[in-house]
Amino acid sequence: MFVQNSFEKEVEGILYLVPTPIGNLEDITFRALETLKNVDVIAAEDTRHTQKLLNHFHIQKELISYHEHNRMERIPQLLQRLEAKETIALVSDAGMPAISDPGYELVRAVTEKQIHVIPLPGANAATTALIASGLPTDGFYFYGFLPRKKQEKEDALSYIGKLPTTIILYESPYRIKDTMKMMEKVLGNRNIVLARELTKLYEQFVRGSVKDVIKWLDTNEIKGECCILIEGAKEAMLEDENIWWENLSIEAHVQTYETKEGLSNKEAMKRVAKDRRISKREVYQHIHIK
Repeated sequence: MFVQNSFEKEVEGILYLVPTPIGNLEDITFRALETLKNVDVIAAEDTRHTQKLLNHFHIQKELISYHEHNRMERIPQLLQRLEAKETIALVSDAGMPAISDPGYELVRAVTEKQIHVIPLPGANAATTALIASGLPTDGFYFYGFLPRKKQEKEDALSYIGKLPTTIILYESPYRIKDTMKMMEKVLGNRNIVLARELTKLYEQFVRGSVKDVIKWLDTNEIKGECCILIEGAKEAMLEDENIWWENLSIEAHVQTYETKEGLSNKEAMKRVAKDRRISKREVYQHIHIK
């Protein structure tokens, strides 16, 4: 067990998680600015993007890239610097680092080495959109970006569509129309909110049913990443879910698909994995490894 105490920070390397503005640069906090000024190095998702932020606030600091494609190379390098008692600020292009980006892998590696991690509060697109959406905020489920492959995206929507709480997604402007059409197919015509350009001059919230938003998208050009908020499943939606396999073992579940629907063993295991929301490997191991 590792207990992190803030009073020990003066003699240790520290990884600071520093949120950056999601649009309006004035949203940065005084503490974030002071941290960026005083750390030894800033690890940024896109150094060119972060350099513009630093230039705006007249901060000169060493920048090193840390992103999806170089994380395996960078993590040991950053750990080495932390172990040498340097201080590092991790930032993403906008908002909270480690949310829907590989920052969490660095945080995990740092905590495994029992090195201090200090999070700073600040801007976040998901919660910013949520509180202005008009949808319930007493409970919500943040999914992030949906998979790009059609079947995987459909499976993900099918899963989150059963949740009774407000659902928050991120989506690219290039995929937003296709995602909305699939949402209509999988989730039905629910109430949703499309939030875009958050905190910027042309901030916009489009509220209505899925069909309403699809119609709006047909006549409006979308730029910048979008935040989608989806109404949670109602009781009536949940009652329609007939979990016929609930009392079956995994093996019996597979056999039912094979005998009643004539599926191959491979296809039957795939259907069982989808029904139970577990991996195909788990189904295989349960049946074949005893």
